Amino acid sequence: MNKLLIVGTVAFDAIETPFGKTDKILGGAGTYIGLSASFFNLQSAIVSVVGDDFPQEYLDLLTERNIDISGLEVVKGGKTFFWSGRYHNDLNSRDTLDTQLNVLADFQPKVPENYKNADVVMLGNLHPLVQSSVLDQMETKPKLVVLDTMNFWMDCALPELLEVMKRVDVIAINDEEARQLSGEYSLVKAAAKIQSMGPKYVVIKKGEHGALLFHDLQVFFAPALPLEEVFDPTGAGDTFAGGFAGFITQSENVSFENMKNAIIYGSNLASFCVEKFGTERMVDLEKKEVVSRLKQFKSLTQFDIEL
Repeated sequence: MNKLLIVGTVAFDAIETPFGKTDKILGGAGTYIGLSASFFNLQSAIVSVVGDDFPQEYLDLLTERNIDISGLEVVKGGKTFFWSGRYHNDLNSRDTLDTQLNVLADFQPKVPENYKNADVVMLGNLHPLVQSSVLDQMETKPKLVVLDTMNFWMDCALPELLEVMKRVDVIAINDEEARQLSGEYSLVKAAAKIQSMGPKYVVIKKGEHGALLFHDLQVFFAPALPLEEVFDPTGAGDTFAGGFAGFITQSENVSFENMKNAIIYGSNLASFCVEKFGTERMVDLEKKEVVSRLKQFKSLTQFDIEL
């Protein structure tokens, strides 16, 4: 089986939406990416860090999903990264109420020996220096490196972000971040400018309005499935990234045509993530549900037209 190396936070979240609120629950970009990628036929490992306050049941959950956690450092006496946020009524905007870096503040990633030759590397949203450090540890060049980042790093670590961007094949960001990074309002112009910074492929996530894939002058658009209820959007972008990277890893095909399918698989899995709080829906999700909804995606976008 092909190998997927995942780098990202494994954390606690406390979430408030118009539909309710949670105490500390399982969260983190690495967690969502790992759970999403576990629906594909591959070997995966998470590189991250937690404190010894992180419950064994959460570690067991990751292991049960065949996710290698030998690269997940547990710091004795340390506290796990914690994020708390409140979503507005539109569920697109949110306020961060609390961020506690805890053990993440001094995190030095260590790639497990048997993943230094991973086929695909998924760099989840973390400090660009941590992302670069992981690439430095790879012994063979991955077939594909996917980078996720956010406006926070554009504000406080832009030179480091630009350096790591030169080393990746795909960047996945939302529309607001694409505009900030490029200085262009048009997403077509933004994508072209971002491609000139290093990544050959640019994925721009537009939440409930789907996702765009750019490569040279080629463009592909995938809609998001219209859902009756969106409960909590936390982790949807990471779930999308996990589905995208997972499909590419399984299929061994890094062409633009195959990435179209990867975008659909990512969108499909993300549509489940938002149906419950945190990782709850991804933990309960069954393969047959994933397949059934893929058929809905197909019928949503399929049409015959006479030209």
